[in-house]
Amino acid sequence: MRLPDRAEAIEMLWEAGCPRNVVEHCIKVASLAVEIAEAVRERGVKVDLRLVEVGAILHDIGRSRTHGVEHGVVGGRIVRKMGLSEEVARIVERHVGAGITLEEAVKLGLPPEDYTPKTLEEKIVCYADKLIEGEKRVDLEETIHKFSQELGEDHPSLERLRALQEEIIKLAGGKAFIETSIKAS
Repeated sequence: MRLPDRAEAIEMLWEAGCPRNVVEHCIKVASLAVEIAEAVRERGVKVDLRLVEVGAILHDIGRSRTHGVEHGVVGGRIVRKMGLSEEVARIVERHVGAGITLEEAVKLGLPPEDYTPKTLEEKIVCYADKLIEGEKRVDLEETIHKFSQELGEDHPSLERLRALQEEIIKLAGGKAFIETSIKAS
């Protein structure tokens, strides 16, 4: 099992057949994920920066086959077939939404497994992905609003997203990773 470097991981997206917009999104997510991981590491928390970067680059490789909720599971299979580490495969599988519980996986028709992020690296990539819409950095509340429209106002993943943000910001010493802009009135 191996861990490619940044350039090799990007090349893997192209080779898998990911469209340009997906590759560009993955690169943006990786940049933010590394920023978050560095902030967490500065606080004395152990985090594998290379795993975060490569996992973030490859997190949407499953979109080379499908854009449905199953793209995480499909992506996990792809990276395993490529001979990459199990840690990368789990990042890819566990980044969808705020993770997918066993019960949710069964309802969605996914292989029955708990796909919620467990390790710090998995959580960082999952969170960074929720702050990048396309190539643009967004506030988590925008993502939560979008999810509530798709899944319903009381879906449990909304609370998991808020809890994930709280955990990451706490680990980063209170640093928020949102874009702030002054809007003209």
